[in-house]
Amino acid sequence: MSNYPSIFNDVIGPVMRGPSSSHCAASLRIARICRDLMGETLKDILIEFDPNGSLATTHKSQGSDMGLFGGFLGWEAYDERLPEAEKHLATAGIQYTIQICELDEKHPNTYQITLSNNKESRKLIAISTGGGMIEVINIDGNPVSFAGDYFETLIYCTEADPIIQYLRSTITCDEMIFHPGKISFIEIKSQNSLSEIICNEIMQMHTVTAIKQIKPVLPVKARKNGTVPFITCAEMLEYNKGKNKALWELAIDYESMRGNISRDEVMDKMKAIIQIMGKAIETGLKGTEYKDRILGSQSPLFKKKSESNELIYGEVLNTTIMYVTAIMEVKSAMGVIVAAPTAGSCGGLPGVVFATAHCIHAGEEAIIKAMLSAGLIGVFIAAHATFAAEVGGCMAETGSGGGMAAAALVEMNGGSVDQSIAAASLALQNSLGIICDPIGNRVEAPCLGRNVMAATNAIACANMALADYEKLIPLDEVIETMKAVGDQIHHTLRCTNLGGLSVTNTAKKIEAMLEANPPVFFKNC
Repeated sequence: MSNYPSIFNDVIGPVMRGPSSSHCAASLRIARICRDLMGETLKDILIEFDPNGSLATTHKSQGSDMGLFGGFLGWEAYDERLPEAEKHLATAGIQYTIQICELDEKHPNTYQITLSNNKESRKLIAISTGGGMIEVINIDGNPVSFAGDYFETLIYCTEADPIIQYLRSTITCDEMIFHPGKISFIEIKSQNSLSEIICNEIMQMHTVTAIKQIKPVLPVKARKNGTVPFITCAEMLEYNKGKNKALWELAIDYESMRGNISRDEVMDKMKAIIQIMGKAIETGLKGTEYKDRILGSQSPLFKKKSESNELIYGEVLNTTIMYVTAIMEVKSAMGVIVAAPTAGSCGGLPGVVFATAHCIHAGEEAIIKAMLSAGLIGVFIAAHATFAAEVGGCMAETGSGGGMAAAALVEMNGGSVDQSIAAASLALQNSLGIICDPIGNRVEAPCLGRNVMAATNAIACANMALADYEKLIPLDEVIETMKAVGDQIHHTLRCTNLGGLSVTNTAKKIEAMLEANPPVFFKNC
């Protein structure tokens, strides 16, 4: 069954707290599935990470633990209690153990979780694939594949045929799969959960041992035989022949077909997203505080210097730097942000889009259209490369955000679809090979600078495209190259805290100070 990226699932979102979407939001979603798998009754949890993966060295400092604990408690990714999730987990009587050990699954973001209570024990293996997206790949020894975009029902049984016959005559579903194994179950993917009446009837069958109902964790569900009008840039251009639609209109065509939702719903969803982004900018500029961070609140200082004309002139550029910084500081203070396309790159795209809009006096509708345009470029990246720094370095995060932003700026400034695509291609070409090496094992620096770099690169590339500079390499080929380059980046340079700036003497001193708990604020890093 094909699963095409959604702008709201995979590209712009989730709405969340925490430093990293592939750590915080993804782990919370995985844990929410674990909670449903255990019928919301958890007692003992064993969490295992591979020593050669990203999570072995980053699970605590980049928020995987916090996300897991919140998910085990059934919380949302934006819950204000998340920083205190470990305390609430203990209050709920749930015990956990984290072990670093060799795992069979070698994806750098692998979670192997064993769950138990007084009645049963289950085992789940899942991976974080970037930007808060996940895939559950194994349950109780059976290979599976679900991303949290269906209602999933697992019927544990010793004999499947009578149950499948009953289900086929009783329910409508998108897919039904029997997983034979030492522990066997029937997996049902559907648009809604099974009714209590049907579950009770199934439980009366003597071969059935348990029924587990797992709710979706993504905002836009998948569906059987779902299709999209295009999935590459070349296909989009072919689709648009004779239609002459703007990039944001093409984004609506894609998302409405992908999610089986109306055009108005697509616009309304993006309107809600940009309002959260705007609020993050306002919050950041007022100043933020949080103990476990490296950088102090710098965006108010930038605002003050800008207003007193102490900076090199450049209204759009300086406003962009200020807004990007404000959003990144809200993230670092555990405020609510939108992963765009990830939490580590949450500042670049909205920062430059809002800054440009404010400087040219464009309204909310223009921002919505620009963000939809960015989202469509992100769909192509999600489908054919990755947003995960653990897989593709910072190129996958801030690089992707910069390419998306460049297309958005061209759209906002009245450019053509071809010019938007050229801007995205140029910006991504400039981002190839950027490594991920957070200082102090925190997603603050050089992350802030790289978000600013992505945003300012977007301005330059948008203007180059609007001036009809030649991009040379088609966008689809640049995205393919991103994937190839990411595969070649050494694992120590892909968000493992094992290479680059992460292992400098100063970075290790900062990390040690943070681990000792006192706040460490460097205002002029």
